[in-house]
Amino acid sequence: MNHIPSAVRTVHLIAACGTGMGALAAMLKEMGLAVTGSDQNVYPPMSTYLESKGVVLSDGFDPANLDYGPDLVVVGNAVKKDNTEALKAFEMGLDFCSMPQAVNHFLVGSRQAILVAGTHGKTTTAAMIAWLLHDAGLCPSFLIGGFVKNFAGNYHLDKGNYVVLEADEYDTAFFDKQPKFMHYDPAFTVLTSVEFDHADIYQDLGHVKAAFEKFLAGISPDSCLVAYAADANIDQLLKGKPVPVVRYGSTENADWRLGDVSIRAPWLNFDVIHKGAFFGRFKSSFAGEHNLHNALSAIAVANELGISPEVIARGLERFEGVKRRQEVRGVKNKVTVIDDFAHHPTAVYETIRAIRPFYPKGRLIAVFEPRTNTSMRKIFQETYATVFDDADTVCIRKPPLLSKIPEGERFSSEMLVEDLKNRGIAARYFEDTEGIISYLAGMVKPGDAVLIMSNGGFDNIHERLLAALPEGSES
Repeated sequence: MNHIPSAVRTVHLIAACGTGMGALAAMLKEMGLAVTGSDQNVYPPMSTYLESKGVVLSDGFDPANLDYGPDLVVVGNAVKKDNTEALKAFEMGLDFCSMPQAVNHFLVGSRQAILVAGTHGKTTTAAMIAWLLHDAGLCPSFLIGGFVKNFAGNYHLDKGNYVVLEADEYDTAFFDKQPKFMHYDPAFTVLTSVEFDHADIYQDLGHVKAAFEKFLAGISPDSCLVAYAADANIDQLLKGKPVPVVRYGSTENADWRLGDVSIRAPWLNFDVIHKGAFFGRFKSSFAGEHNLHNALSAIAVANELGISPEVIARGLERFEGVKRRQEVRGVKNKVTVIDDFAHHPTAVYETIRAIRPFYPKGRLIAVFEPRTNTSMRKIFQETYATVFDDADTVCIRKPPLLSKIPEGERFSSEMLVEDLKNRGIAARYFEDTEGIISYLAGMVKPGDAVLIMSNGGFDNIHERLLAALPEGSES
């Protein structure tokens, strides 16, 4: 049954090699449980990582993996209802649950949850909050959908009273179609943005807003909601909600507002105004107004928890970021190769705009792989043509998984390239990753920055491009 028993000693995870499920498996092992897992794609680095933690992994789904009768089976949201292990668990009458249920039971428990929700910025914002609390000595635990460099992982167990979680609006499991964030009762919630995304789950923006509406309606009036101040969808969703709201952003009505901002590479320096009064001066190594807003929300939460401006400033300066978020993968012959997770049009726009000022002497070459269930659909076909204006050259790859999308709904990379050319942008279409690498290796010059954007591995394009670049001075 869908239930977590009071005494659990053994746990099996179906689809254990996803980012979140892998972190959960390692976390449960660290808590002293015996943990097994299975997946259809068991390979490094996740396989070796989990094995190093003592998790017993099976390659492929097999009903025999459950023969030992685990006390609990955790079913990942990638698992379909006809999965052989899920069917075996039901047949055996084993207790089972979803990943959010397990996280709420084992990690949150009686602690106070700090959730970060929204279409954009969840991972970076949650990581910032976790680090600020850790640096201030509050000993938080966390589970986040990205590799946090300060902690060398995407989860952390500690003795403090706070748990920081990235709260996803994606559905929970095949037996529970409500959004994951519905499983938590937060003490603090950060709401970064509300836009249409996850086209495989949601029909339209109204459907997305309905999910957030239900989530916000369920938040306790005793909790605190920190919400972005320049989002019309958030404004609409907040109407009539009893929960106290703190707003942040660049607008005059924000409780937490950006003051003066200056760039002194590699630092972004900015003042923070709180309720009309100067709060403090801060510096961050992460570019872009969107990251300043992420930092503002983290500062607001830290202040609510009694952390002083001086300690917040120290922590923010020490924050090393999250892998795949503006991550410099290497510099060769003075050509910088940057990796970023951006895939939604808004994220692509903000990331390019953020990176541009840091490379004033060279060209900014944007490389984009449409790979998500949303970006491979034509929903944002016209919108994508408007988000690359700050790039000097644009390389667009053919979506690698286009066969998953019904033919009449498919995004066209060729059409995007033509639309970009009509806007006066130098753009090229590529059938495969090899073509992009060959083209870039022959055209980049010292001083250029290559910004590679995809939510996937992109055929390891970053390392392969660095290897293909002509030899020269490195730094």
